[in-house]
Amino acid sequence: MLWAVVWPGAALAVGLALRLWFIFHLATVQGDSLVYGAIAKNWLQHGVYGFGQMDVSPGVAAVRPTLIRLPGYPLFLAVCFRLFGMENYRAVMYAQAVADLLTCWLASALAGRLFGRRAALVVLWLAALCPFTANYVAAPLTETLVLTTIALAFYGFARWLDADLGYNRWLWVVCAALGYSILLRPDQGLLAAAIVPAMLWLLISARRQQTAFAAASPVLAMALCAVLPLAPWTLRNWRTFHVFQPLAPRYANDPGELPPLGFARWYRAWAIDFASTEEVYWNYNGDLIDVNDLPTRAFHVGSPQADADLRARTAALLDDYNLTTTATPEIDARFAALATERIRAHPLLYYLILPVARTMDMMLRPRVEMMNIPDEWWSDAVPRAKRTFAAAYATLNLAYFVLAFAGFIAWRRRRLLSLDGKRFGALAFAMAASLLLRSALLLTLDNSEPRYTLEFFPVLFVFAGALFAARPRAAS
Repeated sequence: MLWAVVWPGAALAVGLALRLWFIFHLATVQGDSLVYGAIAKNWLQHGVYGFGQMDVSPGVAAVRPTLIRLPGYPLFLAVCFRLFGMENYRAVMYAQAVADLLTCWLASALAGRLFGRRAALVVLWLAALCPFTANYVAAPLTETLVLTTIALAFYGFARWLDADLGYNRWLWVVCAALGYSILLRPDQGLLAAAIVPAMLWLLISARRQQTAFAAASPVLAMALCAVLPLAPWTLRNWRTFHVFQPLAPRYANDPGELPPLGFARWYRAWAIDFASTEEVYWNYNGDLIDVNDLPTRAFHVGSPQADADLRARTAALLDDYNLTTTATPEIDARFAALATERIRAHPLLYYLILPVARTMDMMLRPRVEMMNIPDEWWSDAVPRAKRTFAAAYATLNLAYFVLAFAGFIAWRRRRLLSLDGKRFGALAFAMAASLLLRSALLLTLDNSEPRYTLEFFPVLFVFAGALFAARPRAAS
């Protein structure tokens, strides 16, 4: 009995130490972190959800409203700022460390309900020692809280299955997890898209004596309540900007701002790796873009002469853009024309090969984007120690995916199911569907960012636990 407390406690203690190490040594407050922080600060100080406006009279404070970010994370920051001091990002990181350890515990508890005590302990260690999720507690970004909502939603789903499949407290736990997850990031609607159909199917199949609507009413009510928090946000956007915007826009542009549609299409026509995201994609509309940072495939349309001509025209376009580093309709239209030329030359590359390559890059590259290691870590110009570390990180990342895949196969083949196959088979389906839906979304993105695949990890932890089940459990 003592070991049942000591080992989980040790896992959480080591996990906390790992997260504190990241906070003390690799804390990062830049980019999106400052965007969220500015919104939270203005929300608290001026009552306006927006950014400070520079072109105002001396001594007069003004804030420009915005809708480029959903209010879930700025709300979390505002609470932290109110409790621990304005712009106290270190306190935010400590709070995120606690949230991430909660994620570890939830994944472990779910694995324990599915596969037994030994699996729960292994999953707790796997999650607590995962450096990829731990690293992000040291950055004020949505990722850590999103992982907690994912773990909580699936844990609540499992507890709801143990109950009466109707109106019970676990139904509302799932509701709260889904609702806040969507408020954190618009793509978290995919989590609801994975969970809600599975819950509906269970209710309808279990209550055949009722009409489909009556049987499904608990989950329909839960789903409605989960999206209700978007109502005041949508109303605010309509009253402030006169636009219907229930989520955040894809290109993080406020009404009246030019979305970079032509540039984004051109970028998708050649980009794969995260290095291009940092050197080209993030630089557009604000910083210089060097034609030498583009890979040779960005200029490949056919013959060497045609390639050279395309490179010259691309360089001329970038030179014109670099004069002001400002996106204009004319510049964007010229990028769109280059994109059309590239797509016409290589349609299969644009519509299939490049999206798959970007998704695989996000999943499998070393997750060292928060460290002092070059994006092109394999280059001979990078010190050997850093290359070795990056390769080891990539191997560890791959190991988590392999363990999870093997665990999922074991779950299905050996039927390691608690209670009955239908109920917990639906849970397995929902968890797998969340991965598949997110992968499908990643295929549509312009840029490769490894953090977009962190949302896989709560599910990967639990799937891996199936390999450590004490014994197969036959479905009733």
